[in-house]
Amino acid sequence: RDNKEEELIEKLEVVTVPSPSPKGLPVKQYAVQSQLPVYEWPDVGSGEYDVGVVASFGRLLSEALILKFPYGILNVHPSCLPRWRGPAPIIHTVLHGDTITGVTIMQIRPKRFDVGPILKQETIPVPPKSTAKELEVVLSRLGANMETIPVPPKSTAKELEVVLSRLGANMLISVLKNLPESLNNGRQQPTEGVTHAPKISARTSCIKWEEQTSEEIFRLHRAIGNIVSWNVIILALSCPHPLHSLDPRLTGQAVIPGSIIYHKQSQNLLVCCKDGWIGVRSVMLKKTLTAADFYNGYLHPWHQKNSQAHPSQCRFQTLRLPTKKRGEKIVAMQQCTK
Repeated sequence: RDNKEEELIEKLEVVTVPSPSPKGLPVKQYAVQSQLPVYEWPDVGSGEYDVGVVASFGRLLSEALILKFPYGILNVHPSCLPRWRGPAPIIHTVLHGDTITGVTIMQIRPKRFDVGPILKQETIPVPPKSTAKELEVVLSRLGANMETIPVPPKSTAKELEVVLSRLGANMLISVLKNLPESLNNGRQQPTEGVTHAPKISARTSCIKWEEQTSEEIFRLHRAIGNIVSWNVIILALSCPHPLHSLDPRLTGQAVIPGSIIYHKQSQNLLVCCKDGWIGVRSVMLKKTLTAADFYNGYLHPWHQKNSQAHPSQCRFQTLRLPTKKRGEKIVAMQQCTK
């Protein structure tokens, strides 16, 4: 649409889901700024269209709506379908430590999510080294030719979303340029390898120190951001720490998961989990605290008063949310204690 020499789209209209913000979602703000007609679901306008496109829409579409489009409706889905069908594929990609991700352009089928035929699919391997900044350079140079794009192995779900959205946009243009041929060459999704990516709940964000390894906790933080122990919200983690003899009192003794010690050299709180230690750089208690702040305000005075105490007596505990009843919503409430 922007390239007048190679204009592909003659008419473009936007439908967005409702938002609590008066300005609406970013896609609505962009549409208004670009002087595009914009409607709020379930209003889809009354115009005639050749093809529809949805991305991160999260609403089931009826057969009657799909049939309004001669070429159907396409979906830009940020996973290698049939892996991670559902509303949170990028989060689950990071959460489960996948080494391959990608984007799928598929046809929408009525009343079911992410089951339609695949028109185009590209994968992205995860290399040992690369940063989000390097990725931007790679993406800007490759344009639509994106056979193998590296993804940073320690990228968060947000960073991965940026990379996959650029890839998906270029793939979509490629499909639209050859739409009849792309539709004719579509292939059904395999029945093997189906996994689901449900929405993330408050329960998912709770660390289970006794059950989760340091790698699982680190992936959880990269996938959803802030994660929760009993009375603190953990804001920033460093890599897992398979460290030994951190404190002479820990040598040869079983340490209870959740136990905290302050590692002065790295200025991290080290918290014991199922298989080792994880570094914590900052937490939210009554306010945001660095590891050093937390040590000075809580651990140091506590150890002075309890000089003979074993380090494992001061620890983070697992937050146990109540069992959810049908129709009931759970909100994770954090109590800040002294």
